[in-house]
Amino acid sequence: MKLKLESSKIKKAVSFSQSLLLSLPTAAVRTRRSCAAAEPPLRWEPRCRQQLRHLQDGARIAARLPPRLEGRWVSTGCEVRPGPEFLTRSYLFYANRLFKAYQFYYWDPSCRDPSYSLVIKGKLRLRQASWITRGATEADYHLHKVGIVFHSQKAMREVASWINQTSGEGCSGFLPPGRTWAPGALYELLSAKTERDCTAALGFAMHELSLVRVEKHYQPLLQPQQSGSRLVEELYLGDIHTEWVERLHYRPTGYQRPMQSAVHHVHPCPACGIIYRADEHHPPILPIRAQLPMQLSGSWVSTHCEVRPAVLFLTRYFIFHGNNHTWEGYYYHYSDPLCKQPTFTIYASGHYTQGIPSSKVRGGTELAFKVTQARVTPMDQVTVMMLNSSEPGSCGLTSSWSAGVEQDITPTNGCLALGIRLPHTEYELFKTEQDTKDRSLLYIGERPTDGSSPDRPDKRPTSYQAPLIQCAGASEEFSNYVSLKYLGSKDANGNEALKPLPVAFLLFIALLFLRWD
Repeated sequence: MKLKLESSKIKKAVSFSQSLLLSLPTAAVRTRRSCAAAEPPLRWEPRCRQQLRHLQDGARIAARLPPRLEGRWVSTGCEVRPGPEFLTRSYLFYANRLFKAYQFYYWDPSCRDPSYSLVIKGKLRLRQASWITRGATEADYHLHKVGIVFHSQKAMREVASWINQTSGEGCSGFLPPGRTWAPGALYELLSAKTERDCTAALGFAMHELSLVRVEKHYQPLLQPQQSGSRLVEELYLGDIHTEWVERLHYRPTGYQRPMQSAVHHVHPCPACGIIYRADEHHPPILPIRAQLPMQLSGSWVSTHCEVRPAVLFLTRYFIFHGNNHTWEGYYYHYSDPLCKQPTFTIYASGHYTQGIPSSKVRGGTELAFKVTQARVTPMDQVTVMMLNSSEPGSCGLTSSWSAGVEQDITPTNGCLALGIRLPHTEYELFKTEQDTKDRSLLYIGERPTDGSSPDRPDKRPTSYQAPLIQCAGASEEFSNYVSLKYLGSKDANGNEALKPLPVAFLLFIALLFLRWD
């Protein structure tokens, strides 16, 4: 596909093509009114609309540049990295730029059966604001030491085998075969003084430290008799490449699941205190969580403005119809990390298969999704120009695109300019959980970092995107599509109401997620 676009348009087209099929957005715009002046949603508003209003009007997020990192940051639960790897993290940053980080690895997706722990020491220097990922700060880091503590003979034998087989000459005898496990023993994997580095066999790198963002917001107090709110600080570090062989060289452009300040975190957070008190000799054992059956039926929306590699900011809204296994998705894309400046929208729909337990990712469910229809709405002039430059008959009506006007791209079998082909099938990984407030969460498989599509079973994800929250059950009717496209306008009484979001923005997002090479 050859498009005669200016460099800025080409860059935008590339970023579009790297969206994810099941990453359709909802809007997350901060209100200009103060917390005290904010009004509760009207009683008749459906809960999904209330959540969209929360993202649009209530998500008052502050991000300082450069960020302040001093203090302890911890995971809020069991994390899943591509592979899969199950882990929790606890990072301590000092005022003199030194840091000490713990990474605790597990055999299971509940983080209750420890495998080994890493102790990482080094120095971090914040640099300039990122010119690739808006709102982020670039950083340089230098590792001084990395040590490992095994929590079982099995873990020691497995890791030693990896290192002895794949590492260089200086690591071939890291642990002699038959070495007996010594509980609590710390083994050195990396030393800057001796120039020894045996970490590659573990797929270990700390490139996540090269992209940093700290967000602050306020969480309302939960007790009915209390008023006010508490400060919550979140640390976003660079994402991990979905391909194992690329992890050691990849420089992040997106984020992982955020860590939270050990002092200023959400409440309740049972895992936070457990991880805070842990060390390499006493890995955190997280509380038992009930396994939920996969119940997709209903409506699900984003909980915050999401970030993808290749600089995609978006929110998502999905509807799953369990009675006939059909789905609908709305993807709202933006040009800024607070999701205030819409660029395009995509609507996509199709059907999905009955799920089966994943044989590779414990706790996950494997499904196949087929996309049969899509519509796109460009929301800014750059997107309009790009779509109008597409080859005739390859993306909607030729040279007919305009800002805020939705077009159906199903008749043209997708949109070549956006890398979308219809119909298309993707192989997905899903998981449902309940958070500490007993709300249902839906995790959808993480999209390939290289922007490709999981269009083969062997490309099925092994980790997850940010969770969606259920806003309506299968029996609850969600208000029509128009209700999702409003932000910040005023009603007859002068109060802020939802104002239409560009339909083009939603469709465009869906198209990005429908890209299949």
